[in-house]
Amino acid sequence: MNLAEVLLHALKAHGVQEIFGIPGDFALPFFKVAEESAILPLYTFSHEPTVGYAADAAARCHGKPSVAAITYGAGGFNMVNPIAAAYAEKSPVVVISGGPGEGDRNTGLLVHHQAKRLNSQLEVYKEVTCDQVILNDLQRAPADIARVLASCIRHSRPVYIELPRDLVFQPCAPVEPISAAPPSAQQQATLDACVDETLALLRQAQSPVLVVGVEIRRFGIEQQTAELARRLGIPVVTTLMGRGLLNGMELPLQGTYLGAAGDPQLTKLVEESDAPILLGTILTDGNFGVSEKQLDFRKVVLACDGQVSMGYHLYPEIALADFINELNSRADSLPPRKAPAAVPARYPRDLPADEQPISPTDIATAINDLFHQQGPMPIAADMGDCFFTTLDIEYTDLVAPGFYATMGFGVPAGFGMQVASGRRPIILVGDGAFQMTGWELLNAGRYGWNPIVIVQNNSSWEMLRTFQPESKFNDLPQLNYARLADELGGTGRRVTSRRELQQALAEAAADTGRFQLIEAIIDKGVLSNTLSRFVAGITRMRQQAAAK
Repeated sequence: MNLAEVLLHALKAHGVQEIFGIPGDFALPFFKVAEESAILPLYTFSHEPTVGYAADAAARCHGKPSVAAITYGAGGFNMVNPIAAAYAEKSPVVVISGGPGEGDRNTGLLVHHQAKRLNSQLEVYKEVTCDQVILNDLQRAPADIARVLASCIRHSRPVYIELPRDLVFQPCAPVEPISAAPPSAQQQATLDACVDETLALLRQAQSPVLVVGVEIRRFGIEQQTAELARRLGIPVVTTLMGRGLLNGMELPLQGTYLGAAGDPQLTKLVEESDAPILLGTILTDGNFGVSEKQLDFRKVVLACDGQVSMGYHLYPEIALADFINELNSRADSLPPRKAPAAVPARYPRDLPADEQPISPTDIATAINDLFHQQGPMPIAADMGDCFFTTLDIEYTDLVAPGFYATMGFGVPAGFGMQVASGRRPIILVGDGAFQMTGWELLNAGRYGWNPIVIVQNNSSWEMLRTFQPESKFNDLPQLNYARLADELGGTGRRVTSRRELQQALAEAAADTGRFQLIEAIIDKGVLSNTLSRFVAGITRMRQQAAAK
């Protein structure tokens, strides 16, 4: 096999199921092998950020690495932001970039697409990936590939592989995957001591709570986490980033913790707990920055980033899966607790079919009604009020950049979600984010993708306006996105009333032959229920801080 074939087979052996990409001259040889070998399906787009977002969403959905393939320089630098988002939110994306060959490096001339140095792209990607390699040594290449892919899976974060174009067709030995080493005696002793202390804390606790975050999905341990919640008999909440976790599992799920922006009872449950157990939860400002009463970390057990901390103790090198599995195996040693009931969902339903103008909450209501008629659908949401709208939608699978908060994620994430899950998604996107990557819908037809895209059109960056209403730069051009959808190969509908929204969503759900775009006209200043509470909570906290 040649080097590219070896790499493709290694990717498949490590769980990769697809490649998203955009070819360019340095990457043409790799794309030729990828297309002609058909070792993995290849989907190409029109702009590099879309490639990164689609691979990120696919990796989130199936819990395995996904590939974002681009060319050197102009392609690689154009995809840095989506890979930074994947790094921040722990999504295992494998970046494969074509690169200059030895002949290019020896001419004494600057190479086109080169920035400061030939290795500038590698140096930039070191900041947003957990492992990197340039495959410029055929003897070492199999071991380098194995190491980098193992890092991607172990850390659930992006990695970078650069493939010099003049080595693509050179023969290379196959890759031998790196087997996970069994825990050492010291690691096992550390795990035992950590679980001992956690169980002791739980025995004394009167109001413990499990707070679950994205790592439980990244490492494929949602079932084990649900089992632990049932064994412990304590309430469970998700973080903002973890919205959609534990979907469909029978356990005492209370909802999503939003601090001052959320349900007061749920906020009290978390912030007044004497033993919050944070499993796979990243300590971000989005997850905990809206807390009016900060958590007392002397009482918190935080299992994240390959370690567990509690009080003044830190237990290093403990995998989240090992920690949860050990707690499961020893949970019977705890006194039994009466399991709390799951909190009944209070999502808006029964949208009136009237001539009232549309709000984001009306969109959530219409989607809830659709789910009750035909069953839930997965959702890909962009950042802005479309993301906060999802918190008024019944619990379902969701991908969204809840922490990194990049715009442009929604449409390509919907593609990645449909590829990874095989299910038709709903995509929620604002008009500002649609202007960034919505044009990629022109590629949906050739792959048979048929998402339902709802564009919340208020001709504004409305979430930014909530924090700085005086700025005119928040105004956006007025476009007819429904008409554009027809030109891009789908079916577009523009709606201005709740009756029209209800009808359009029913028609879109019934038409599965192509993508459907519903352009919902929303007045400036009209926000979702959750974003209104979020803004009010942040404003109140800032005023209190300024008064001190």
